[in-house]
Amino acid sequence: MGIRIALFGQAAFGRDVFTRLAAEGHDVVGVYTPPEPRRPDPLAEAARERGTRLLQVKHFRRRSGDGFEPIARHLEDYRALGAELNVLAFVTAILPSEILAAPPRRSLCFHPSLLPRYRGGNALAWQIILGEQESGVTVFQPDAGVDTGPIVVQKRGVPIEAVDTAGSLYFDKLYPLGVEAIVEAVAAVATGTARFESQDPTLASFQGLVSAADARVDWSRPALEVDRLLRGCDPQPGAWAELRGEPVRLFDCRMGDEDVEASPGRVLGFEDGPARVSAAGGCLRVGRVRVGDGPKQPAREGLAVGDRLS
Repeated sequence: MGIRIALFGQAAFGRDVFTRLAAEGHDVVGVYTPPEPRRPDPLAEAARERGTRLLQVKHFRRRSGDGFEPIARHLEDYRALGAELNVLAFVTAILPSEILAAPPRRSLCFHPSLLPRYRGGNALAWQIILGEQESGVTVFQPDAGVDTGPIVVQKRGVPIEAVDTAGSLYFDKLYPLGVEAIVEAVAAVATGTARFESQDPTLASFQGLVSAADARVDWSRPALEVDRLLRGCDPQPGAWAELRGEPVRLFDCRMGDEDVEASPGRVLGFEDGPARVSAAGGCLRVGRVRVGDGPKQPAREGLAVGDRLS
């Protein structure tokens, strides 16, 4: 049994959710994406191809006094859709409660962690940085809190391996699982079989966005912790150190298997392309770097033997 859905999302993930929901017989009556300032958005392009109404909104709220209020024209456009359910697939904008709670079947939201663990906007990064060994995806019904609403579908058992970056964890493992979880949750809501399980507050954790201070490498930390930071911040925002007063962001990093006797942060040499960088109790392989505001480049083009990353 198909239902009328307003889909909020972006990028390839949003596109694939849109395609699957339509294939399952649901009527996607409107698609919301952010504006496209530079390049076409895959979800927006898919909506145009199918003739689905496309609404591109950067902000749904505006400041009013000490708080925020919904922007009236966006509420009017939304109400005109007549949606029975909202689906939030990779949403970065904050939706007002006047939209989230408006449809008869309310809203479903995707989150790339095993809620209530790792609430917040950088769940992928923090799971790797803090050394988690298992991940998964959650589809929940959003409420007034941040990732706090009741869970509808949760899929566990995704290993976080010692070579995973935030990018590989998402694209290779959680992305396809997330699409399936959303389709499953929508089907349960549509048929009236969905079970809404409250999150256990005693198990909850919240990690905010990875700040510049969080992403800065502290070379006095053990090599394994530095390795997790480098992989957790790859591809965004990029863990960084300084070289001759300029920030250097480090990507495509892996732990080496040898001990070295050198001050941490020293570029020891290059091995089939990656730089070998000493760390406390180990050695790291750095594949690419971005020096200052420049482009990403192979490490051997941005670093030299003997450089000290401080």
